[in-house]
Amino acid sequence: MTISTIDTGRQGEDLAAKFLLQHSYAILQRNYRWARGEIDIVAEKDGILVFVEVKTARGDAFGNPETWVTARKQEQIGLVAQRYLQEKEIQNMDCRFDVIAVKAHGQHWQIKHIENAFWL
Repeated sequence: MTISTIDTGRQGEDLAAKFLLQHSYAILQRNYRWARGEIDIVAEKDGILVFVEVKTARGDAFGNPETWVTARKQEQIGLVAQRYLQEKEIQNMDCRFDVIAVKAHGQHWQIKHIENAFWL
């Protein structure tokens, strides 16, 4: 039985959310969509709003998942984050962009959290 990329991505996002909760983050929203973009997780910790992109891999065929967040993807995340701030009427709050790479090693999962992964 093969697992779809959608199921793999969903599993990675669930693991990333659990990881954030275990590290004292509050999950404000998951899968925030606007136009053609999405932010996987919007969280908050210590008064900082954190926009999290999750990338999940089941093998090494395409390299490390954190490298998949291209400049174009970063720009798209930034636009969606702007819309989130406007929609929620959030002002004067520090924000950052993190990447969580989730990688399967057999039945075990490795989670790599990169804080301030990129700036816009």
